[in-house]
Parts: sequence; structure tokens; C-alpha cells
Amino acid sequence: MKKTLKSPIYKYCPVLLLMALLLFSFSENENSTEPKPKKATNEPVFLSATYKGEDKVYKEYPLKDGEFYNPILQGTYPDPAITRKGDDYYMVCSSFAMFPGVPIFHSKDLVNWTQIGHVLDRTSQLDVHNTGISQGVYAPGITYNENNDTFYMITTAFAGGLGNIVVKTKDPMKGWSEPYKLKFDGIDPSIFFDDDGKAYVVHNDAPEEALYQGHRVIKIWEYDVEKDQIIEGTDKVIVNGGVDLADQPIWIEAPHVYKKNGLYYLMCAEGGTGGWHSEVIFVSDNPKGPYEPAPSNPILTQRYFPKDRENMVDWAGHADLVKGPNDKYYGVFLAIRPNEAGQVTTGRETFILPVDWSGKFPVFENGLVPMEPKLQMPEGVENNTGKDGFFPNGNFTFTDDFQADRLDYRWIGLRGPREDFIKKTKSGLQIKPFETDINELAPTSTLFYRQMHKDFTFTTKMNYKPKSAKDMAGITCYQNERFNYAFGITRKDKDYYLLLERTENGKSKIVASKKIDLDNPVSLKVKAIGDQYEFSYALDGENYENLGGKVSGDILSTNVAGGFTGAMVGLYATSANDATPN
Repeated sequence: MKKTLKSPIYKYCPVLLLMALLLFSFSENENSTEPKPKKATNEPVFLSATYKGEDKVYKEYPLKDGEFYNPILQGTYPDPAITRKGDDYYMVCSSFAMFPGVPIFHSKDLVNWTQIGHVLDRTSQLDVHNTGISQGVYAPGITYNENNDTFYMITTAFAGGLGNIVVKTKDPMKGWSEPYKLKFDGIDPSIFFDDDGKAYVVHNDAPEEALYQGHRVIKIWEYDVEKDQIIEGTDKVIVNGGVDLADQPIWIEAPHVYKKNGLYYLMCAEGGTGGWHSEVIFVSDNPKGPYEPAPSNPILTQRYFPKDRENMVDWAGHADLVKGPNDKYYGVFLAIRPNEAGQVTTGRETFILPVDWSGKFPVFENGLVPMEPKLQMPEGVENNTGKDGFFPNGNFTFTDDFQADRLDYRWIGLRGPREDFIKKTKSGLQIKPFETDINELAPTSTLFYRQMHKDFTFTTKMNYKPKSAKDMAGITCYQNERFNYAFGITRKDKDYYLLLERTENGKSKIVASKKIDLDNPVSLKVKAIGDQYEFSYALDGENYENLGGKVSGDILSTNVAGGFTGAMVGLYATSANDATPN
């Protein structure tokens, strides 16, 4: 009202002023009983979002009593590591340039998992603001130290000048320390705490002289628990190349040390993270070696089987072991489920298998035959996945109206905190657009949800009116900064347009565009069936119209776009749009 009261017409017309005040008062009365929705602005408000998984395998293989689905974490949750304290299990996964970093899960039985947050949830712990999505945080390890009742998470951060770091906590439910920077190079570190109080770090590193492409070594250091630092001069190479150097094995990595019956076991991934991926095991009577490989390596792989097998699981490896319920061992590991076109849109996912360790060496049960989509429950465990806050499994529907006090942990940012661009409103979630395009190496104002199925639909309802051609908001299907789709509303002159843009290998082109009216909120939808993606919109919330026909999901596949992540779908806004409607 301040501007109104200063207006000349009210200065000289008190009757008009009184009438205006009465009208304003009446309007306020009306609004107090039935609030009207705010007008759309160039800061979009997403009223709701729904993700629905519809994979055929879950329809054809319904669960029976005593069964659960594998993978246990669908979508891009790679490089799992696991530890146990009493009856509590904690598991972490890689997050690369996603923010917050290192999702952490809790379980009492290895079947029903709850995400309790992220280990690296502050910018002081993780700086990934200008890195590619497949950089950032690699292969975290998590270990509980009984000697001092402390949990440790150790990882390699390919950003922010951190390198190898460790954070720790007495209680994973209550957050983690600031990082301690560790003085060694290489990747994939993990910590082993011996029962004599000593501690060791093992990791992948480059050899002094590489003999072939992919030649790596495994190193071990003694670790000072009081100073949280490796002890300089204690490093030693304990594996050179892999199981048999004569075979020129590639990418020995992701090492973990375990102790059983007085012997020390070193388990590593070997063969690279693609089709030759596997898990191998070594043994020694000393934590610093020498280590001898098991005669029956690998103990886990899917590399030997036909590529056209049904319900194909591939690339299995990068594992960690834990003693489960009833003292039965289990192993978590990554693997993929390609679609019928051989593409990997869901990325590397977290699987689990029971492990037979009745002999000298552990072996993954059914880890050397084609994997099945279902497993038998551990004895005495009930399947509650998708209920009471437990992570869903199989086909499921996730709906968010953004009215909860806390944003669901499954919504993540990229290269920076979500809180920098989101704001909860009475009608939904408002996103403040950054001057950053989806293809830039910078934080984007995008709220991401992992693609967890080969067949899925994702819908959102958005209130938005762009003010200029630089404004755009909608959804994105995103593999990385060089391979993605953007589907949203922008402006050209005085008209509003819906457009679909495809970016392949860094080059963008408009697939289709259409002038639309923006009198009401717009509903946007993407539907994928394997390789085929369809983008559509509805102006009435119900009757969807396709834009651009069927388009290939090839650019959303890990084995096409490269890198280490799966596809994600996001609620996207930008004030740096450079896509011009046709």
C-alpha cells in the first residue's frame, strides 16, 4: 500500500482513498478464509513430483514369503561399503559430485534399510563446485573400531584439493567430523583395525613403473589412531598387478582387510569396473603380508555368461564383507542391470549375496552363476521394504508434495547444497534459478532423483511464467554435463514455449518446441520404456500431449556417456538458458 498512498490521485481524492481501503479490507477478509494461489513468477514453484517404477522383472517375479529383491539399492548407489556395531549395520556408497555426499544407510537385518542422511553434508567437508559429475567422492570405506568405539569413513575426494580424507563419529545418526587430510596418493582407501589396537590403511596406487595399461598396486600403511594420519615410511606394496602379474590383470582396487581365525584376508576388485569386473581374495598370517591369492579366484563375477541372458546382471565387483544375522557372512557389491538395448541408465547399483566362509576362503554364494532377481531372507527376518520409512524395493511409487518439514534424502543437488536454491512454500517447492545452464561445470539449480528402473514415469506440476528468453524451468533427464535432455518452458518475445533439448557429447539441439498458454500450472511428464523416452505435457493436469515423439535414451547410458554414474531426473530451473524455440 505504500506506493498507493503516495500516488497523486489519493493525495487529492480522499473519497477514492477510502473506497480503495474498503475494497482492500474486503479482499483481505476473503483471502483470510480462502487464500488464492500466488501468481506464477520466473522462480518456478513445483507443486508435486511423482516417480513410478514399472520394471517388467518385478511384475514377472513377484515376491513370495521369505524373499526379497536384489539389488537392495536401485539406481546409482555404487561402490558399497559396510560395517557393523552390535546389531546395527551401516552402509555407504559413492556420490561423486552429488551433494550432499556419501549417502549412509542403517539396517538391523541387511534387508530393510533406512537412509539416515549423508556423511559429507557440509561444504566444509566437501567441495565439488566445479567438477564433472563423475569426479568428487570415490569409493568410500566405513569401519567401526571396537578399540575406541568410533566409526571411520575414509574416501578419495577428487575435488577441492582434499585427496584422501577420513571423517569419524561416535554415532552415525548424529553427524560426522570435519575431514582429516591423509598424506598419501592413490584411490579407494579403507581402514582395518586389528584386535591388538593397531590400525592400517590399504589403497590402490600407481606402481613405480607401469608394465602395461591398467597396471596398479595395492599398498598398506600403518595408521596412527591418535593423530588420524598414516605413519610415514611404513608403506609397503602387498599386491602387484593382481592375482597373477603374468596375466597382466588390470585395475586391482577397492581393497579391504579382514581377520578370521588368526589369518588376514585381503579382498579386492580386479578387471576394471566394466564387463571384466570381478572380486578376488588373498590371505596372509600378517596384516602387512606377504599375501597369497586363493586358488579359486575370482570369488565373484558375472563376466563369463551370454550377453543375451534373461534379467541380466553384469559388471559385478567392488565388494565388502560383513558378518550378518545368525553369524552368516554377506557381501555387498556393485553391479548393473542393462536394458534390452544393452544400455545402463540405472547405473551401478548395490547388490547383496550370502557368502560361504566355511572353508579357508570366502566365496559368494551364486556369485559365479547368472544372478537371480530374488533372494531368500535371512532366517528370522521379515521383509518390510517400502514400509515404515524403509527404503523401497522392486516396483514402487514415490510422491512428494514438498510439505514435509525435511526434504527427503533421495532428493540431491549437484556440486553444491540444495539449500542454496530451494525454498519451501505453502503450495510447493520454489527453486531460485542460478545463472548456470545444465551443461556447465558449476552448481546447477536442479533437484535430482535417481532413475531406479529401466521402465519408469516421472511427473511434476509446476507454476511458472518466465520473464525472458534466458529463463527456463522444467525437468531434466541427466547422465552428465555433456549428455542430457532438458524439457521445460521458456519465452520467445511475448510468447511462452515448451521445448525439448538433447545434449550429446556437449552439443545441444532442439528436438521439438511448441507455443503454449500459461494460464494455469503446467504438468510435465517423462516416460521411459528401456531405451525409449517420451516427454509430454498437460495444461489441464490430465490430458497429456507428447512433444518430440519417442527419443533414444542412449545418451543417458553409462556405457555411452562414460563416467561412473547412472541417469537422474531433476526439477530444473535456470536464468542462463540459451536454447531458442524453433
